[in-house]
Amino acid sequence: MTATTDGSTGAMEPRAAAASETTESTPAADEVLEAAERAAARSVDYLLGTQDAEGWWKGDLETNVTMDAEDLLLRQFLGIQDERTVQAAGLFIRGEQRDDGTWATFHEGPGELSTTIEAYVALRLAGDAPDDPHMARASAWIRRHGGIAASRVFTRIWLALFGWWKWDDLPEMPPEIIFLPKWLPLNIYDFGCWARQTIVPLTVVSAKRPVRPAPFALDELHADARNPNPAKRLAPMTSWDGVFQRIDKGLHFYHRVAPRAVRKASMNAAARWIIERQENDGCWGGIQPPAVYSVIALHLVGYDLDHPVMRAGLESLDRFAIWREDGARMIEACQSPVWDTCLATIALADAGVRPDHPALVKAADWMLGEEISRPGDWSVRRPDLAPGGWAFEFHNDNYPDIDDTAEVVLALRRVRHPEPARLEAAVERGVRWNLGMQSKNGAWGAFDADNTSAFPNRLPFCDFGEVIDPPSADVTAHVLEMLAVEGKAHDPRSRRSIEWLLAEQETSGAWFGRWGVNYIYGTGSVLPALTAAGLPMSHPAIRRAVTWLESVQNDDGGWGEDLRSYREEKWIGHGASTASQTAWALLALLAAGEREGKAVERGVAWLAETQREDGSWDEPYFTGTGFPWDFSINYNLYRQVFPLTALGRYVHGEPFGPDRQGVR
Repeated sequence: MTATTDGSTGAMEPRAAAASETTESTPAADEVLEAAERAAARSVDYLLGTQDAEGWWKGDLETNVTMDAEDLLLRQFLGIQDERTVQAAGLFIRGEQRDDGTWATFHEGPGELSTTIEAYVALRLAGDAPDDPHMARASAWIRRHGGIAASRVFTRIWLALFGWWKWDDLPEMPPEIIFLPKWLPLNIYDFGCWARQTIVPLTVVSAKRPVRPAPFALDELHADARNPNPAKRLAPMTSWDGVFQRIDKGLHFYHRVAPRAVRKASMNAAARWIIERQENDGCWGGIQPPAVYSVIALHLVGYDLDHPVMRAGLESLDRFAIWREDGARMIEACQSPVWDTCLATIALADAGVRPDHPALVKAADWMLGEEISRPGDWSVRRPDLAPGGWAFEFHNDNYPDIDDTAEVVLALRRVRHPEPARLEAAVERGVRWNLGMQSKNGAWGAFDADNTSAFPNRLPFCDFGEVIDPPSADVTAHVLEMLAVEGKAHDPRSRRSIEWLLAEQETSGAWFGRWGVNYIYGTGSVLPALTAAGLPMSHPAIRRAVTWLESVQNDDGGWGEDLRSYREEKWIGHGASTASQTAWALLALLAAGEREGKAVERGVAWLAETQREDGSWDEPYFTGTGFPWDFSINYNLYRQVFPLTALGRYVHGEPFGPDRQGVR
């Protein structure tokens, strides 16, 4: 059977004979192939039907209720809350509460203290009473787990804004950090871009220490209301923790004696830094948390709510809201149209959609229009590098990222565009920019080059998630795959990245996943890159990875890995089967030449069997990360694009292999 659709939708081409023939075809193998073709055809139709008229795709980006809680707290702080928004946010937050009274940060994850505290406070703002059964369960759990004193710094900053926590009991981060030269440790460019966008405005907040009248008390959230913040013993001076704790004490003293002129100048400099990085749509980096803190900081230094900068910032926050049919309102931490569009383009092309199909051309047009043409913060470390590349979001010209740029190039190379010179020029700029962002060790981080200082993570202020951006296996693999497609597999820079990837392989045979969960994502990224770059399928590293993937396949034929694998070894490679993670494993195995293997057949069969009638897949589990474990993401389009890519390669072969009619 050949997977085809009419020209008005999928326009899928017949599968390549070399990819579909087997040396010993069996009825079971033929049935799996036919099921894969049918599933791919349905998936193509589904994905084409979800494309925006402008050419992009975007799935909902689910995180956790701290986004919604902090949105309500911001509105309370600024005095701009409205009843409809408050009640809609409350409806969503209430619906995410677990039976034990807690809120988790990912599907079926454990209750998380700071998230539960913020959700509880938000519901108090929405009118829920502390003695309501669901609220009483939450507060009892919070007290049992240490109360507010045991929560993370960012949670306590939000509470300090209303006098529910003392500013003196928070770590200090002075705005004078804005003046530190880039060669000095702990300057703002030592932090990852997401961290620096958050920390700079928070230094202003920390300096101002505002307190707005609290609408109610929160005594019920302290483990001991008489002693809400028991003194903690300092770590020994001989440890890094001890050193930084004492530095923090010195910064608290400096807060009391800081020269007013210096303090004012530093806050003004921070405000200028913030405003210079505001995007055209009013947001900051296309990310909700930095936007929230930037609005607060600018308000504290004197920008009223009617100022154009403030109006644009507040309006941008509304664009993170998704209103659901039941009246609930969910806040996205970020939006991922560039990422989703390039992955959808790759999926459709690899599934046989012709390279000049109108949907692919329209997607390519939109991506070409999103190319970044001006320097951003990355140029601090690479001042001589010409701009290029793509960011993750609709509007983010300051922070293009290496991962998106690599995948956009791979997507564009699959499209036969009516203006080939335009596409070629954009690809060349993207490749040049990515090569220029290679770190000293031969690998790539996500946003910056050589962002590897060990100091930022040690600050008492930085107790949540990653605050630096070191190279990772998954990003490096995507760049290497792109370079191989561009004919640069033997470039010395590519060879260095291969050496780095081989050195990063775990003893199990897997690779760690930084931006996806977890070892399945890392391994699913690396194997296609290594084989594309010419590493033979018989190479010991590839065979070890294949053995590991086969060893962690679930009994149902799929693959899954729980987010707890970032903390608990027993979860590595284990979890409920998901469409996206099954696809990642299949992409790795197919790249390693395992198309005829039983593991691949079982995985393909699982995808075909679990596909819904409309051609989509369901996936409540979170398989993406912002910070491993600390901030988890459910990319709603992952469950569509990756299974289609895997099915397409199973049916048609590798996208740039000798059996495919590529566009190059």
